[in-house]
Amino acid sequence: MPSAIVIKKIEGKPGKVYYPLEKISIPEPHPKDNETVISLTAAALNHRDLFIRQHLYPGTTFGVPLLADGVGIVSSTGSSPRAKQWLNKRVILNPGTGWKDDADGPEHPKGYAIMGGTKSNPAGCLADVVTLDEAELEACPEHLSDEEAAAFPLTGLTAWRAFFVKSGNAVAGRNILLTGIGGGVALMALQFGVAQGCNVYVTSGDQAKIDKAVKLGAKGGVSYKEKDWEKKLQGLLPEGRKWVDAIIDGAGGDVVSKGSRLLKAGGVISIYGMTVSPKMDFLMSAVLRNIEVRGSTMGSRKEFAEMVQFVREKKIKPVVSRSVHGLDVELIDGLFEDMKSAKQFGKLVVTLDGGKSAAKL
Repeated sequence: MPSAIVIKKIEGKPGKVYYPLEKISIPEPHPKDNETVISLTAAALNHRDLFIRQHLYPGTTFGVPLLADGVGIVSSTGSSPRAKQWLNKRVILNPGTGWKDDADGPEHPKGYAIMGGTKSNPAGCLADVVTLDEAELEACPEHLSDEEAAAFPLTGLTAWRAFFVKSGNAVAGRNILLTGIGGGVALMALQFGVAQGCNVYVTSGDQAKIDKAVKLGAKGGVSYKEKDWEKKLQGLLPEGRKWVDAIIDGAGGDVVSKGSRLLKAGGVISIYGMTVSPKMDFLMSAVLRNIEVRGSTMGSRKEFAEMVQFVREKKIKPVVSRSVHGLDVELIDGLFEDMKSAKQFGKLVVTLDGGKSAAKL
């Protein structure tokens, strides 16, 4: 029988508990008409997986395989022609369901159901196999390894919406600031911005991460630990354009107070996360300069397809920090420890044997 990694229930309050991982057997898949069975070759962690283990994520549950990012080979399908067209093809998986193409948000009355570790979606990618409707598949860009392909579905979709859809400034020559470089979303936004011809600047508390970002195409960066870091950043901006057009932020905190000093009048702060705290101040100084703060979640199925096509056309290679092989609890725990200590620069990936398994079918 195929196997999967899930969280095991222990007693503890949200934020205090840390659910251990366990390996379980899952039923053999039997796809319905429009369904496909994907033998997974790689899967990747996101911060939501750490929050799930800490019971800080909505709908946390037990027995559902973890992880929303996956790539693999379609090893069997249901009877429909649409499903059969995917047989033996390498695919990446749309990380959630319930959101087709509405620009404002998910159409489904229960909202967007992300894969991995919650009650809202029974599928997860930290497993030998996963069953999905054929409509949730995209052909994997040929230039990517399995590790790289697993590294960008969720973070790429989040970065795509925050940058291309919400910021309104995905235009060549504009100045874009990315906060907290090193995480998956910020790195994908960096690569998107560079590919789009923007001048991208970054912040981090780690100079080594800033240096790595510059090697990936960032124009420069500053440490947010420095006093008045926004003044130093302004000094890096090109002559004749000493302002930031948009900020792509995943921290929250003081981004409005600091950002409003950098942004042009009418500039945009596109926020996809608030890791510093779940609330922040919106100051009158930002109101007077017509600064807009726009919340941004992951994205629609339409936006996912557009994002994958951009990665294919621009030959973008997602950054992988570290990978381990197999459904090994101890090794996967090590990846979670990297995330807890913010050691990673890029994605943390688990490679799997799905390709070998699919070849035997």
